[in-house]
Amino acid sequence: MNNIVAIVGRPNVGKSTFFNRLIQRRDAIVDSVSGVTRDRNYGKSEWNGKEFSVIDTGGYIKGSDDVFEGEIRRQVELAIDEADAIIFVVDVEEGITPMDEEVAKLLRKVTKPVLLAVNKVDNGKRLEDAYEFYNLGLGEFYPIAGMNGSGTGELLDKLVEVLPELPEVNEDEEALPRFTVVGRPNAGKSSFINALIGEDRFVVTDIAGTTRDAIDTKYNRFGFEFNLVDTAGIRRKAKVKEDLEFYSVMRSVRAIEHSDVCILMIDATRGFESQDQNIFWLAEKNRKGIVILVNKWDLVEKDSMTTKMYEQKIREEIAPFTDVPIIFTSALTKQRLLKALEAAVEVYENRKQRIATSKLNDFILPIIENMPPPAIKGKYVKIKYCMQLPTPTPQFVLFANLPQYVKDPYKRFLENKIRENFNFTGVPIDIYIRQK
Repeated sequence: MNNIVAIVGRPNVGKSTFFNRLIQRRDAIVDSVSGVTRDRNYGKSEWNGKEFSVIDTGGYIKGSDDVFEGEIRRQVELAIDEADAIIFVVDVEEGITPMDEEVAKLLRKVTKPVLLAVNKVDNGKRLEDAYEFYNLGLGEFYPIAGMNGSGTGELLDKLVEVLPELPEVNEDEEALPRFTVVGRPNAGKSSFINALIGEDRFVVTDIAGTTRDAIDTKYNRFGFEFNLVDTAGIRRKAKVKEDLEFYSVMRSVRAIEHSDVCILMIDATRGFESQDQNIFWLAEKNRKGIVILVNKWDLVEKDSMTTKMYEQKIREEIAPFTDVPIIFTSALTKQRLLKALEAAVEVYENRKQRIATSKLNDFILPIIENMPPPAIKGKYVKIKYCMQLPTPTPQFVLFANLPQYVKDPYKRFLENKIRENFNFTGVPIDIYIRQK
């Protein structure tokens, strides 16, 4: 499991640019319209050999400027609850604003490490201006320029130094597959687990998010044995009324990183919403097995086409990774619960499978010969050999004379061919092209 680092601060101080630099890709949309970050605010970063997860809290704030203040306060409170360390980003161009003071007031009470990053410091004059941020009462500050990266090294050195040590994971526990039930609050995660275990292990009420913590249950019935983890929309009672997007993502991060297969529950009466997509994307990015359960199916008006249409809609939302089991269940009437478990076990097995190199080459090389990668600038790509890497999740490497000319559409074509011939349902696949 990784430490979680949350980036907080008011809109437009450059959190997303800084976040992109940490995770080394341009995933969050960066725009000069205040509060434009909306999605994909989660990534992994590594510094001095230490890996950690980064959450950019900016992207979960929706609404107009007057809504922002309350929202930001909430984001900061959630970050304080959930993260192992917090980076507070401020903007040297604007100096200390009342909102910065608000955030600082919350952060001064925290026992967790808080690092103050003064952004947009790209010359000597601005470095002088940065000294005013001592007035926030958070001690040392780190002048950075998110755009060109200056100063981020010192900040990250300090960050990995102050990150707490995480507890060691028990080896025996590791041997059992871990199936984590994830999804937005009130999708029926606890009811599903209670129905499986056959006892009311978890308090189930109609208030969204009454489960407090990720709870592990050893499950051993019907010939299945695994650890079942319930992450239900975990948060404290006082927080029940607020916008939960950020919270369920933040909580899911830990559980997903530490699982083999994620059972993503969605509420059939609400459809596949952006929050479900966020959690699906988290699981896919972490290369976990995925099973989608459409729960509360007993409450939906049906005709002969409903399941087909519903399933098709979900597959459109999760493209291009559509090779995922989708099962319609009802935790209440216990409909198809065993089928859901069978699917999770099968996905777990798929994720572990290894294909012999000779078998893989016999299958894929003729396909490549028939459909080689398109020539670029009159240069032809020749792929001579491929193998599966000895990694925990399925990764394939193909050796070519000009790897840089093999583009994503062709990799997707190869992935689809591999999926057609070998069962990797529910499991993300990586394909790498290397110089032979």
